[in-house]
Amino acid sequence: MDHHASASSLPSDSQSRWAAEVLLVDDDAPMRQLIIDYLARFSLRGEGAANGTEMRQALARTRFDIIILDLMLPGEDGLTLCRWLRKEGTTPILMLTAQSEPTDRIIGLELGADDYMAKPFEPRELVARIQSVLRRTQDNQGVRRGATRTHIRFDGWKLDGIRHQLESPSGMIVPLSNAEVRMLWVFIEHPRQVLSREQLLDATRGRSIEAFDRSIDLQVSRLRQKLGDDPRAPRLIKTVRGEGYLFDAQKIGN
Repeated sequence: MDHHASASSLPSDSQSRWAAEVLLVDDDAPMRQLIIDYLARFSLRGEGAANGTEMRQALARTRFDIIILDLMLPGEDGLTLCRWLRKEGTTPILMLTAQSEPTDRIIGLELGADDYMAKPFEPRELVARIQSVLRRTQDNQGVRRGATRTHIRFDGWKLDGIRHQLESPSGMIVPLSNAEVRMLWVFIEHPRQVLSREQLLDATRGRSIEAFDRSIDLQVSRLRQKLGDDPRAPRLIKTVRGEGYLFDAQKIGN
């Protein structure tokens, strides 16, 4: 069955029944269609793309709520496409990786992917991960636990949680990934408190993710880089050896 044809033939009044638009980028056509059909059972409208070219064409047609991106693709691989997607915007990315490649998962998270799943996986778990990522994305957009702030200042910096960007004390705009926004909010909400890697993992990605301590370290490293924090003597995000990290901003306010 041609998915693009079936999706475009949907009557306009049925569009409202979809809870979210999902783009699945995977070169395995039978599996792609099976997943798309399964997602529909949970009011998730799926569209398929076999490679980077088809992905860009789909993105030009439709505004997707989440992109499921296979790591192993012909031509441009998943990591290359993840890097491109992060330069273009902040649409959440869930990466599909091989069970035996933890390094690729870590790199994907570092490049800005919001979550990953190792193949093979249960379709119901994929749905749960999609729903979890979408909930966290809503949190980033202001529907956050008991919080209404979307902008906050600290030590001369300004975080814009809507546009996913930082403004430096000199006025330079620094783009952030979804994961970086979440991590920075966690630090800001817990100033001068030691947060363990497990706490950061839980707060930014949820307990469904395997505890990759290294992925948290890499995200902290990227965040320090964007904040201009010297990794050898960090001023804002400090390492507490054997315990975790501490956000040492002196002034936090609206």
